[in-house]
Amino acid sequence: MTDTDTANQGNGAAAQAPKVNMRILAQYMRDLSFENVAAQKKMQGANVQPDIQVQVSLDAQKRDAENQYDVATKFKITSKNKADDQTLFLVELDYVGVFLVEGVPQEQLHPFLLIECPRMIFPFARRVISDVTRDGGFPPLNLDTVDFLALYRQELQRQTAARAGNAEAPLQN
Repeated sequence: MTDTDTANQGNGAAAQAPKVNMRILAQYMRDLSFENVAAQKKMQGANVQPDIQVQVSLDAQKRDAENQYDVATKFKITSKNKADDQTLFLVELDYVGVFLVEGVPQEQLHPFLLIECPRMIFPFARRVISDVTRDGGFPPLNLDTVDFLALYRQELQRQTAARAGNAEAPLQN
């Protein structure tokens, strides 16, 4: 087999695979809330050791336009003082990307929207959270990278367990 034969085989396989086209058409904050509880309670800084909890949830919805989707990444961040469990600050961010997605097979669309799309807009949401915590009087919070694949798998397991629990529950009148 020559190099040309190998190259032609590769081109044939590439021609058969659908070409995936994904573009971010827009991104925006649908909702942002920051509450500096420490300032409201007049807490002083020397004895503060923050413990930060981050919750992430995802949502995707079809838009009216063909092949366009809204993908929302929702963050709820709570910072508490380790010493006395007092809340220091709360951040809630609902960050949305509007995506054009073409060439993704229907059976792969759901995971694509909830894994790849959030991965694309995450750096922008992370910057918003960093800026708002800094502007709110705290050191900027730089979130660790979110493993959206693991998050997607956890949600599938949760839904499967919920369906199994509902199937076992007796019907009530």
